[in-house]
Amino acid sequence: MIPRILFITSNRLGDAVLSFGVLQWLSENNPGALITVACGPIPSPLFADVPGVDRVIPLVKKSWHRHWWKLWQDVRDVRWEIVVDLRNSLVSRLVKAKKRLIFDGGAPNLHKVDALGQLIGMSPGPQPKLWFSAANQEFALKHLAIANGKPIIVVGPAANWQGKEWPMARFQALLARMIAADGPLSDAFVALSAAPDERERAMKIWDVVPENRRIDLLHNITLNQVAACIAQSTIYVGNDSGLMHIAAAIGMPTVGVFGPSDDRVYGPRGPLATLVRAKRSAKSLLAGAKDGSLAINTLMDDIVVDDVYHAVCDVLGRSALCFSRAVSG
Repeated sequence: MIPRILFITSNRLGDAVLSFGVLQWLSENNPGALITVACGPIPSPLFADVPGVDRVIPLVKKSWHRHWWKLWQDVRDVRWEIVVDLRNSLVSRLVKAKKRLIFDGGAPNLHKVDALGQLIGMSPGPQPKLWFSAANQEFALKHLAIANGKPIIVVGPAANWQGKEWPMARFQALLARMIAADGPLSDAFVALSAAPDERERAMKIWDVVPENRRIDLLHNITLNQVAACIAQSTIYVGNDSGLMHIAAAIGMPTVGVFGPSDDRVYGPRGPLATLVRAKRSAKSLLAGAKDGSLAINTLMDDIVVDDVYHAVCDVLGRSALCFSRAVSG
């Protein structure tokens, strides 16, 4: 009988991406097993191309926790070899399983990847990795062909809460500096991406980008296609978001800008990833936002353009060094 594995992960894009390392570990250590993934509807398409994944169940949230009832109905008749539950739900306790690995949140202040790694006995935790179908890779090559081999900067200037957004004027100043005649990517094209409800704010980036150097990752494009385009680009710069985690997991040079997010737990995790954070701690910023002492439109005013620009130059330098070593090796 073919062994079956149930993998229950996050409804949020960023957390789901950070769990891909555990999923890869499951696939590699259980060859031939069929894996069912249950996750939120937004990240669900990303799991379709993972080796060993047989089924993806989008967990659409319902009132009175009825989504868990629906999931239990979908999976109750299977005798699972392993159940991995990163949501600590009742479902993992009520289904038939030989082995259960249930994540209870991990140690405080430990990066999410390392906390998840403890669940499977790995320290540090396994690096997240994404897969792309041939169709999505082909789409990316065609969509980015306008750049004609020149560098592509992917910008994610929005976030799911405006308190997590670095001021747009500073994103504009950073980008203008990067593509200036004396900038590190003077001939680069700029690809812009954001969630549907963030697009209007994000499109202000175009004010500093010549029209013939713009690449739209906002409209008529799927999440998998966006991720495949990021994988073919030069660098990603953006706020703490699911797209930032996608870029880091792919192994792209990634610069994340942090304020009221705990970068110890949610910093970008990748070989060429770095971050710049506000001078005040995430806890302090969030406390100020709750008592009204800080404006809620942004909590990242004290991050200056120079700080992010230097981070960009550093990660580009490291990327070039890695490329040079790979070629010489």
